[in-house]
Amino acid sequence: MSTRTATEDRIRRIFAEAGARGQLHAVPVRAGTPAAGGVDGGRGGREVAVGADDAVVIASLFKMLLVLEFARQVVAGQLDPKERVRVTSADRLGGWGTAGCLDDVELSLRDLAYFAMSVSDNSAADLLLHRVGLDTVRLLAKELGLERTRVVGGPRDLLESMLEEVGARDEREFAARYPALSDEGKRRLTVLDPRRTTASTPREITRLLRLVWTDAAGPPEACALVRDLMSKQVFRHRLVSGFPDGVAVAAKTGTLPGLHMEAGVVRFPDGECYAIAVFARTHDLSASRATVDAAIGRAAGMAAAYLRGDGR
Repeated sequence: MSTRTATEDRIRRIFAEAGARGQLHAVPVRAGTPAAGGVDGGRGGREVAVGADDAVVIASLFKMLLVLEFARQVVAGQLDPKERVRVTSADRLGGWGTAGCLDDVELSLRDLAYFAMSVSDNSAADLLLHRVGLDTVRLLAKELGLERTRVVGGPRDLLESMLEEVGARDEREFAARYPALSDEGKRRLTVLDPRRTTASTPREITRLLRLVWTDAAGPPEACALVRDLMSKQVFRHRLVSGFPDGVAVAAKTGTLPGLHMEAGVVRFPDGECYAIAVFARTHDLSASRATVDAAIGRAAGMAAAYLRGDGR
C-alpha cells in the first residue's frame, strides 16, 4: 500500500469515527497550477483525494465565487465598492452580521463582501448577489473551468426552498417544525442534495482556490481582495484546528443540517501553500458538531503533512 493510499484510508477512518462520511481534496497551490478554463493540473499529481470527484453541496462556499465576481467587477470599473446599500428588515435572513440585526443598517458594497466572507452573513451575500448578478457568477464558474459547479441561487432562494418543503411560513415556524421531521424527511430537503442545489466537487473547489492564489482567476487586484477577505474569517473550529500556531489559514466555511465543510489555503512558515477542501456529511443528524468539526481539522492536517513529506 502506498503512503498516499494509507493517508487517504486514515482520513476515511477519522470521519468514520466522528460518525460522518468525509470527502477531501488537497494539493499544493503551485504544483501544476491550472490555467483559467484549462484542465485541472491536480489530477494525477501530488495530491490527497478522498471522494474528490463526487458531487458535494457547497452551501456558503459559493460566497467565494460571489465575492470574486464582485472584485472583478470593481477592478473593471463596473461597480463602485463604496456604493451604499441599506439592509432592512425585509432583507434579514437570520444568522451572523447584518443578517441578525434588529435595526436597518447602511454600509458599502465592499463591506457587504467583508461580512459575507468574514462571518458568512447571508443577508449581505444575498444583497451583493443581487447587485453582481446571478448569471455573471454562473458564467464565472464556467470561465474558470468549474464545469461541475452549479449555483442555483442565493441564500434567500435556499431558505425559501427549505420553508416551502416543510410547510413553514417563516424561519420561526421552520425552527418549530424541523425537529419533528424524521431523519429521512430531513435528508430529502433539496438543499442537502447536490443534484438539486448549489454544488461542486472537492477538486473543483481546490481548483478555484489555486486560481485565486496564483492571480489566474482574474486581475491580481481582484484575487488579492478575495485572499484578504478569506484571511479575515472569524471561525477557527474546523481547518485551523488541524494546524499548529504559525500556520496561516485563509478559508470559508459552509454549514447546513448534517453538512459541515470548509475550504481554504494553508500557508506554512517556509512559504509553501496548500489548497484544501473538506466536506463531512453526518450519518446521524444529531451527531456532535464539535466532533465532526475537529475531524475536518485532523483530516486537513494529515493531508498537508503527506503533501509536505512529513514522516516519510
